[in-house]
Amino acid sequence: MFSSDAYTIAAWNNTSAAVNRYFSIFIFLFGTIGNILNILVLSRRQLRTNSCSLFFLVSSIANLIAILSGLTTRMLSGWTLDLTNTINWLCKLRAFVLFLSRNIASWLIMLAAIDRWLLSCRSARRREISTLKNAYRGINITIITSTILYGPVFYCYEANLINAPLKCYGKTIPCRLLNDLSYSCLTILIPMLLMLIFGLMTIRNIHQVKNRVHESSIIELKPAENSSIVEQPTQASKKKLDYRLFLMLFIQIILLTLCTLPQAIQKLYSTLIS
Repeated sequence: MFSSDAYTIAAWNNTSAAVNRYFSIFIFLFGTIGNILNILVLSRRQLRTNSCSLFFLVSSIANLIAILSGLTTRMLSGWTLDLTNTINWLCKLRAFVLFLSRNIASWLIMLAAIDRWLLSCRSARRREISTLKNAYRGINITIITSTILYGPVFYCYEANLINAPLKCYGKTIPCRLLNDLSYSCLTILIPMLLMLIFGLMTIRNIHQVKNRVHESSIIELKPAENSSIVEQPTQASKKKLDYRLFLMLFIQIILLTLCTLPQAIQKLYSTLIS
């Protein structure tokens, strides 16, 4: 019985090392190239004046930092070359940068969802809230609050741990509970829930606007020469850009939900049974 358990544990460790060694490389390359392309596209002058594209730009930068700080050490651990497992300050810095960047990226996508909802509202007062000034304000608040939220990582995390899931991990049970619950709830579950809520509200507003436009066009349509309404090119291109940004946001919300929800459930489960 003991030999069977030892064999199972050894097989699991070998499988985990192989996943870290090879699959992480694929995710690293795919994620790095994708975020770099996002940064290059969203940095164009035409898009820098749009509040939603600004949220996407900073979120892509944060995601790139998360990939570089998180997956680099994960790949090195497959060859037992992860220095964060043995060097204390490097362990603390890596954990802080990783959690900080992931939290910033999640909340900025949530702010982008709110921005799209504001622009789709009938109320002119709500639409006026969607400005570059407010976007920069939201980004700064997100960075500051995320830094405060994960500041305790410098105290909690420590390298060379033995009785822990990872060698670089929370050194005490309260630290692990605080970190796991903060990450599961504040970085994944709450932003994801708000993204879904504002995304659905945006879709509802868009359908209402389309219905009103269709009804008004039927009522106000009169046969007259040269009475066709020609939309200005700049206005048409702006609407096209807004639609593409909303589509990009909607796809990101779906992918974030599918990819991060299982991790949040696993974190909460392991925290509650520990």
